Amino acid sequence: MAAESAFGPLKSINSQGLGAPFLVILMLAMVVIPLPPMALDMLFTFNIIFALVVLLVSVYALRPLDFTVFPTILLVATLLRLALNIASTRVVLLEGHTGTAAAGKVIESFGDFVIGGNYAVGLVVFAILVIINFVVVTKGAGRVSEVSARFTLDAMPGKQMAIDADLNAGLCTQDEARQRRTEVAQEADFYGSMDGASKFVRGDAIAGILILFINIIGGLAIGMVQHDLEVSVAVRNYTLLTIGDGLVAQIPSLVLSTATAIIVTRVSNSETMSSQVFSQMFDDPRALIVSAVIMGLLGVIPGMPNVAFLTIAAIAGGMAYVMHRKKQEVEVIEAEPAEIEMRPEQKELSWDDVQTVDIIGLEVGYGLIPLVDAQQGGELMTRIKGVRKKLSQELGFLVQPVHIRDNLDLQPNSYRLSLLGVPMGEAEVQPGQDLAINPGTVYGELSGTPTRDPAFGLEAVWIDPAQRDHAQTMGYTVVDSSTVVATHLSQLLQDNAHELVGHEEVQELMDVLKRSSPKLVEGLTPKPLELGVIVKVFQNLLQEQIAIRDLRTIAETLAEFGHRSQDAGVLSAQVRIKLGRQIVQNIFGMASELSVMSLHPSLEQILLQSVQSQDGNVMAFEPGLAQMIHSSLKEAAENQIARGESAVLLVSQGLRAFLARMVRHAIPGLHVLSYDEVPDDKQIKVIASIGAPKTELSS
Repeated sequence: MAAESAFGPLKSINSQGLGAPFLVILMLAMVVIPLPPMALDMLFTFNIIFALVVLLVSVYALRPLDFTVFPTILLVATLLRLALNIASTRVVLLEGHTGTAAAGKVIESFGDFVIGGNYAVGLVVFAILVIINFVVVTKGAGRVSEVSARFTLDAMPGKQMAIDADLNAGLCTQDEARQRRTEVAQEADFYGSMDGASKFVRGDAIAGILILFINIIGGLAIGMVQHDLEVSVAVRNYTLLTIGDGLVAQIPSLVLSTATAIIVTRVSNSETMSSQVFSQMFDDPRALIVSAVIMGLLGVIPGMPNVAFLTIAAIAGGMAYVMHRKKQEVEVIEAEPAEIEMRPEQKELSWDDVQTVDIIGLEVGYGLIPLVDAQQGGELMTRIKGVRKKLSQELGFLVQPVHIRDNLDLQPNSYRLSLLGVPMGEAEVQPGQDLAINPGTVYGELSGTPTRDPAFGLEAVWIDPAQRDHAQTMGYTVVDSSTVVATHLSQLLQDNAHELVGHEEVQELMDVLKRSSPKLVEGLTPKPLELGVIVKVFQNLLQEQIAIRDLRTIAETLAEFGHRSQDAGVLSAQVRIKLGRQIVQNIFGMASELSVMSLHPSLEQILLQSVQSQDGNVMAFEPGLAQMIHSSLKEAAENQIARGESAVLLVSQGLRAFLARMVRHAIPGLHVLSYDEVPDDKQIKVIASIGAPKTELSS
């Protein structure tokens, strides 16, 4: 409560938008209006404590983005200090002939007590401070800011692609992705601002040198010419006042320069700077042991400062011993074996001992167990939950849980994905390393272990996490091991979603629909359609990458045509027609003109005549014709995909199902639609005619 009452007036001024104007007026007043020595004392003291507060905030910040207002504060502090220099210079030159107390107690103390009243010593101390500030701290901080800004801006495209990849794989929500994009933009803005703000500090150091010489020369001229002071008195008064003024300004400047260097050299972490220093420098006691031995050997040499060397050696050795004991205690606690459980008595076998196959299974080698163990920092379980949530929302049904178990038959860093007990994918990852995936447009090569992305088969490289930003700058999409496994699982489930839907899942969907449309469900099943027919329709839709989210439209279509046919293929075709707008939009987006391929009328007529009446599911034609159709479709589809467009074959309703089965695995990326599935408000543009004579194509 006391703190709130103390800062209440400041908060009130700031909330009314008066803080910045008040500060500007204050700086203008210092420049224009002569200030009494007492006011200078208060302002110089405020300047020192303000610099210390900024330094400590920089030290305690967990990451640079926690102090994004730092560049603005740096500018304000620099302007405030320069305004103070102008105000103090006026007082020194006007009242310096009266003595060293003319500009207040703060300047007098720094000019008299700190340097012992010796202006020669003061000049040397001031020169050293300026050299440290200008040559070492400011120059180094400026270079780090410049490099950080350049690399941060270069890495933005790669970071954005990584966020999009995580979002597409279901590893983060829309809100989390939006937050991460905002942080990427803030990081670029921050380092760009710091690159410019470091120039303020550099210019302030130069201004301090110039102000020193101007004050000394001007003071001597005023003291000897206007006030008839002796040379020694004028030199003493004006030099001590000028040096005191310079020191009281340069010390806060050095503090702010140090804060700038700290903030731009920080690495984002969940620890404070002191915690990082102790954990990274003193985690291994061997460094202290070797240092203590070397210092002890130097301490026993005659002529050396034996007491100082041996004392420091003893302290370092004691710290190393204490750290070694603590490390041994931790290792003993971790190595304690768990209590051995008594083996239960042998009992009779039962049906409970017969294990059913897992719908979705993930087996990992023992080297990947830390990825799935949350107590060891593993994130794979969280990623898998994200994949299930995303696919459930996109496909329209609840994706079953993933059963994870270890498998000692696998290689230590290998994993295996299975559906309904059948292995569907197997790959190897490198825990502790990141996978840099080449999306097709990269600007260099990375040093690492070449491999391929298990989900899409793209070229990739296993790299050290320290290379992550560099790889993103070169255009690579960088993901960790858990993301690799989760993305592989997501792609596998998408490609085989039809195998995840059975009677139980469809019954759950019918129960959900029954809550909002009970009459619709009653008129659909068990008559005219059995649940098994509905299950087959849903599987047919999912097999052709059509989501079943629009459950009402699907059920209404089945209820309408269920009295005419019980064939799942016929019903699936009717449902596709009703979902035509959804299907076309998923392929073409909001485009009003659809670029498609079609069959030449003569070829389409031949194929229609080849359809046999046996269940309506057999098409018989010559192998040579089949080879010609396949090669022509593949060439046209690859050309279309190479142009960045969707490859779509538009055929009559009677041929769609046959051709879709024919090209489903042979020509990835090719969609087969019927004329009936295209909405009436869409324009069709035929870009290729499959089976057309060469002369016709050339014309």
